[in-house]
Amino acid sequence: MDALGTLLGGLPPVLPNLRDQIEQFLLAPEELPIHEAVYSRRWFPRRPDPTRLYNISLSPANTCLEVERDPATGEITGLCEIPNKDAGATAKNSLSMRRMPGPPEETVRGSSTNFPFWPGGFAEPVLDQESIHVEFNLDRSNYLTKHPKLSRGITFDIPEEVPEVKEEKVEEKPELVVTITDMLNVDESVLKIFDEKEEKVALKNINLSLEGLNEEDTNLVQNFSIEPPKKEEFVLNISDSGKSPYIFAKNTEWAENIDVNEPVDDFNSQVPNPACKYPFELDIFQKQAILHLEKHDCVFVAAHTSAGKTVVAEYAVALTLKHMTRAIYTSPIKALSNQKYREFKIKFEDVGLLTGDIQINPKASCLIMTTEILQSMLYNGSDLIRDLEWVIFDEVHYINNAERGHVWEEVLIMLPPTANIVLLSATVPNTIEFADWIGRIKKRKIYVISTSKRPVPLEHYLYTGTGGKSKDERFLLVDATGNFITKGYNDAVAAKNEKKNSQLTQGSKGGRQHLGEKAEKNMWIGLIDHLSKRDLLPIVAFTLSKKRCDNNANQLMSQDLTTNREKAEIHSFIKKCTDRLQGTDKVLPQVVYMRNLLSKGIGVHHSGILPILKEVVEMLFAKGLVKLLFATETFAMGVNMPARCVVFDSIRKHDGTAFRDLVPSEYIQMAGRAGRRGLDTTGTVVILCKVEVPEMSDLHRMMLGKATKLESQFKLTYSMILNTLRFESITVEDMMKRSFSEALQMANQSKYESQLKTAMENLEKEPEFSCLMCSDVKEYYASAKEFVLQRKHVFSFILGFPGVMKTMTPGRILVICHEQYQHYLACLLKVDAKDQNKLTVLILKDQNESKRYTKEELDLLEIVAASQQKFDILPNTSDHICLDIRPQSLAAITNKVIKVNGAKIIENVKKRLIPRFKDDPPSQSVQEALVELQRLNESGSDSLLYLNFMNDLGVREIGAVSQVHTLELLRARILEKSCLQCSQFREHFNTAYIKLSLEEEIGYLKFKMSVEALQLHPEYQMRIKVLQKLKYVDSNNTVTLKGRVACGMGNHELMVTELVLENVFADTSIEVMAALLSSLVFQQKHCEKPNLTTELEKGIKKFKDVARRIGEVQKECGIQETVGDYVDQYNFGLTEVVYQWACGMPFNKIMELTDVQEGITVKCIQRLDETLKDVRSAAHVIGEPNLKEKMEECSTAIKRDIVFTPSLYTQ
Repeated sequence: MDALGTLLGGLPPVLPNLRDQIEQFLLAPEELPIHEAVYSRRWFPRRPDPTRLYNISLSPANTCLEVERDPATGEITGLCEIPNKDAGATAKNSLSMRRMPGPPEETVRGSSTNFPFWPGGFAEPVLDQESIHVEFNLDRSNYLTKHPKLSRGITFDIPEEVPEVKEEKVEEKPELVVTITDMLNVDESVLKIFDEKEEKVALKNINLSLEGLNEEDTNLVQNFSIEPPKKEEFVLNISDSGKSPYIFAKNTEWAENIDVNEPVDDFNSQVPNPACKYPFELDIFQKQAILHLEKHDCVFVAAHTSAGKTVVAEYAVALTLKHMTRAIYTSPIKALSNQKYREFKIKFEDVGLLTGDIQINPKASCLIMTTEILQSMLYNGSDLIRDLEWVIFDEVHYINNAERGHVWEEVLIMLPPTANIVLLSATVPNTIEFADWIGRIKKRKIYVISTSKRPVPLEHYLYTGTGGKSKDERFLLVDATGNFITKGYNDAVAAKNEKKNSQLTQGSKGGRQHLGEKAEKNMWIGLIDHLSKRDLLPIVAFTLSKKRCDNNANQLMSQDLTTNREKAEIHSFIKKCTDRLQGTDKVLPQVVYMRNLLSKGIGVHHSGILPILKEVVEMLFAKGLVKLLFATETFAMGVNMPARCVVFDSIRKHDGTAFRDLVPSEYIQMAGRAGRRGLDTTGTVVILCKVEVPEMSDLHRMMLGKATKLESQFKLTYSMILNTLRFESITVEDMMKRSFSEALQMANQSKYESQLKTAMENLEKEPEFSCLMCSDVKEYYASAKEFVLQRKHVFSFILGFPGVMKTMTPGRILVICHEQYQHYLACLLKVDAKDQNKLTVLILKDQNESKRYTKEELDLLEIVAASQQKFDILPNTSDHICLDIRPQSLAAITNKVIKVNGAKIIENVKKRLIPRFKDDPPSQSVQEALVELQRLNESGSDSLLYLNFMNDLGVREIGAVSQVHTLELLRARILEKSCLQCSQFREHFNTAYIKLSLEEEIGYLKFKMSVEALQLHPEYQMRIKVLQKLKYVDSNNTVTLKGRVACGMGNHELMVTELVLENVFADTSIEVMAALLSSLVFQQKHCEKPNLTTELEKGIKKFKDVARRIGEVQKECGIQETVGDYVDQYNFGLTEVVYQWACGMPFNKIMELTDVQEGITVKCIQRLDETLKDVRSAAHVIGEPNLKEKMEECSTAIKRDIVFTPSLYTQ
């Protein structure tokens, strides 16, 4: 301390005293730094430099030059200046292929702010020249001449004339300046050189030598002349410059079925330099497909599993390498994309892979991706699409998937005209229908190449063995030629019944639907031994339940199906694959379990298995080291991994709603894995009959029935609507119109157009109708039509009420309006016991009535009769007839009942319809009924009262009463028409009816051709209301900033956008954000309830509040989904697991927190990363750097260890 005190002036100051500084600034504010000269506004003297105005950026050229050539010689004859309509076009304002390329980072994925390329098959917009002239016809009276704050401005008045000062002209030497106009306006004499050349060519053509030709060829040459086309034909018209370069046939069938039974003998001569060669002889259908690929045709190949469809896809890829273009191969699932990448990488070096979380070699000529990735690229205007020559759709029958099938339809609609299409599918019955739809929307012919032939035929067996002595009980049900063998089925039933009898004798308890664990194990051991002795390994056992897959494999741990050498190879391969795992991931329970299981030659393959382990199983199976594989249905979809034998543990599956039998397409897809081409003569399919033998009809339908048709799953999603509304040239209605569900409607458009034209021409020919009293005949026509429809509707459902049915007894007098019998009295004879809507009545009629009425005449009678309140009194009742009518033909129920024997009357009338009995007199029962009807007819309607539905028949249900009330109002409206007072009403209406019916037909045809006729149009209007109410689009359907944010979302676009814009994640930690967003991707319905922290519970409450608000808006706008269903779709069952994973907990520890299997957990976290990318892009669009940074941190926190281990197929 003493030493410190001795310092001169004390301690040196470390920081200035803040109090002193504040005091100084308060007392002398002029000393504040802001008043320093360096911060003051400085003035710089302006020096005029007019030359700066010369340095302007050049606008793109509006025209370009195109050469004209002689059609005969190809020589250049001149130049033509054509307009360049794509001048200044970019990805932000144009759909043209000629627009400027975007930045390099948008080449592959594109951007949500880009316009897509113009889809093929859409009619390109034509500029309206009149509107352009009107737009540029400026009104001088509306010019703004001055700023509101200024006293004066620019004056556009014509200035006073000032006398010109004449200056002496100085002759200057003209400079040699040649413009394009000068070049095009050259004097004709300058172009004589071209005429001379043409004359020389003509002379050469005239002096052709005819020596050595026969008479027929000589005549052909002499009569052959080439007439050069007019110059105008080679000048590109502005209005036509945007048309597609393809020549499309009109009014033709868009799909052509190729005969695969016709051999292609000259294949090598037609394809002398194939893009790809194969070491084996191609099948006929493969050759047919390759021939059309060489012609750049679109093909649809439908064939069984393992038939060799991949050859067609490989050849399309080889053509892109040859032509130096690009091909895209799409698959329905990500796992299949990885497998195809490995397969194509071996054959072709230049291959890339695009998935949600990985991007390998995006500049490759062949890119493998899921269909959703291609959908995103098309909407986002990826520049990669420019080079696209082939798009290959694998597993097209996946379009039937209710959740994702619409993606295929959207992609097919949005593909540009330059892309050729290759469709690969399993056999489906409506290939022509599907191909015709694609051809119609793309305006290109699709060639369908379909074969039902299998390279390796299948034999189907029933297995009734339970181990032990019965282990060899296998009965042939369908042979290799497809014949169903009834004897095999009967033998299987007999064998099963014999076992049941023996079990009953031993006192076994009946009624069980499944085998016990011990019996199940014995059955599998016996089956494996049976198949192994017959050299039918390897086996794929399709078990349509993840839990049963695991149980079956667990029970067979005592079995060993591999040799020591195979064990060593399996151990080495698994070690090599698991060495890439980190730390505790190598000793995860599932990893250890699968290692032990695989060493015995047994594998398990389902969605609950870790992705890397599934790939290990697939690769070992492909090598033949897995002898028995328990798999779910997903294994049947993908690369060619055939087995010698396929076993079905059960033929019933749960489809998410209920248990049902496999449909033929599902069974064929899985059974097709049996039989290895080149190794097996037949494939063996075995169905296990554990408790009961399935019904013969069910087996026959499943094995030999028709495959499921391709059906439209097109649906309106908010993402599609918003993406389409971003650009005005294509509307959502255009997309709906081209969906597969509207294929029939689109095919009928030309028919509707011709019918409309004919109807309008006929309408013009009709004379004008004039009658003062019948001036409202058009209103009468409309009201009468509406009344007739309402009457039919009321009587169709009113008979279901007990009081009404009680009155409908034989003998009841009715008034009917049936075909030409309008307002006729009828006697009810019978109400069908099986079908209460079938009534048999007896009516009187004129014996001389034999006219056959057309539909138009019957409609006329029905509309005229609508104004009648009483039944028709017939002057001639010499004949009668029995009619079978429906309730819609009733007009009234009266209070009169006569005594009749309905059965005898019907029998007698039918008897006299037979020619040899037609002259017999009516029976006594018929005569009595006729006498009563004739008496009522003569006495008129005064003797009858019409029963009232409410007062007399006891109808009290509010809906029915409302419908009856509507009917009465319509009747009153008809009777108010003045045209009914006209003495010649019937004659006048007959004249006006033709014109009125034509007007109605024209209205109907215009409706069928309009967007209102689309099936999804009402739903579209509802969804637009939702978007307007939530401010995603404005009143003009222009996409707002909020809508542009939603455009970048992969799924749950409304939910994610609302969460971001309501700042739900502002004060939330990254771990909680990850946990909450996992609810968007986790789909398993049943799992343990998670233990939630207080912060998580608050976050879930906010999350559900946002979802509930969206659901309520949807309900208000008419969408059928309930608010509860909308909220419940967000599943928080994995929230705790994801939270702890983001906190850094090891994978083996988080799996102790839930009963969800490892594979599903990994898939959920992987998909969560894609959602985080969506939120990050949304934050970028709205300018939220903090949220963007938090999303990047969140993504980094979850991307680690076994969850994001790279696929083995990409290594």
